[in-house]
Amino acid sequence: MKVELLRYTPDGEKLVASAAKLCYSPVGISDIEENLDDEEVSKFLNVLVSLGHESPIEHVTFTFAVEGVSRTLTHQLVRHRLASYSQQSQRYVKLEQFEYVIPPSIEKDERAKRLFIEAMEKDQEYYNEITQILYESNLRELLKSEKSEKEARLKAEKIAIEDARYVFPNACETKIVFTMNTRSLLNFFRLRCCNRAQWEIRSLATEMLKLVKGVYPTLFKKAGPACVSGPCPEGKMTCGKIEEVREKFKNL
Repeated sequence: MKVELLRYTPDGEKLVASAAKLCYSPVGISDIEENLDDEEVSKFLNVLVSLGHESPIEHVTFTFAVEGVSRTLTHQLVRHRLASYSQQSQRYVKLEQFEYVIPPSIEKDERAKRLFIEAMEKDQEYYNEITQILYESNLRELLKSEKSEKEARLKAEKIAIEDARYVFPNACETKIVFTMNTRSLLNFFRLRCCNRAQWEIRSLATEMLKLVKGVYPTLFKKAGPACVSGPCPEGKMTCGKIEEVREKFKNL
């Protein structure tokens, strides 16, 4: 898994403090920003975070690039609807040799891993064969029309891989770029950093939190699973490791 923070709103913490102060100020934003130094920004944000006043933090956004993750992960990721996504398309990109993610539980079991890899190799084999079959039948039909041979071949391949991709598994590796604002990220971390979250998206969320904390530590001071700053919301399904989890994210 490769996680990269591509872009983020510059002077984000100052922007949040300024926007929040505007709500209670008789003067305009220019005057507010002019009189805000780093110490006052930090002090004001700490108050804002402690009060849980989250609407001003929506002004700050972060764009991530993620590679080496599975379609299982991205199916979960895109459920976070207050975000923008651009994902590698299996419809337009022919996968000559697809990469895949092996879950740790399968990786450590020799027999399970052997069967898993055999299944991945068969998927590639069937994809290639189905693509070729569909390509040839589509090309024959397209050449009957007035299209040039070059155009017919391009369209025939596009139509072929559009349907052949159905053979690919959830383990298939994918790449995605996405943007979230700070408020959406905090919600994402509350849900996906939790020990009860699926292992792959939990790893992603933890890496993302490290990156944004390194940029704006005050904004993400209390970020992490819900139990970091309050009681565990999972009830009887709790992992039972609240102190261990709090220590982990305190030192993240």
